[in-house]
Amino acid sequence: MSTSAPTLYLAEPPAHYLSRPPLVVDCSTVAGIVFSEAWQSQARQQIDGRALHAPHLFHCEIASVAIKKHRRGEPHALRGLFEASEMAIDLHPVDPVAVAELALRYQLSAYDAAYLWLAADLKCPLATFDDKLAAAARAHLASLP
Repeated sequence: MSTSAPTLYLAEPPAHYLSRPPLVVDCSTVAGIVFSEAWQSQARQQIDGRALHAPHLFHCEIASVAIKKHRRGEPHALRGLFEASEMAIDLHPVDPVAVAELALRYQLSAYDAAYLWLAADLKCPLATFDDKLAAAARAHLASLP
């Protein structure tokens, strides 16, 4: 009598269902999408298939952009704000002391430093169209252990 071990079968979905790599998105990235900016397709490509993250201040920043656009008479401003509020973006609290330290170190606004801090805290990439923030992110994220 043979006592062979049973066969273990593993069924799993395609790899893209198993992993949605994290990405911190700043206001410029989302604004490009929801306000149909010239960089819209580039922004969409970068966020596709990613789990999006931002600091809690994100909604105030995107609202500020929408208000400026609305005051200039851009008809899509409020629609874009609604679209941004419906996006699946996980919002996170930030460490204000660490944010201030990053802002001082890299000559950033506290708002931009909050995105950088979050990317470092999550150890994930940061998507931005802001040159100064991008330079700081390249330097800071590359220095992480």
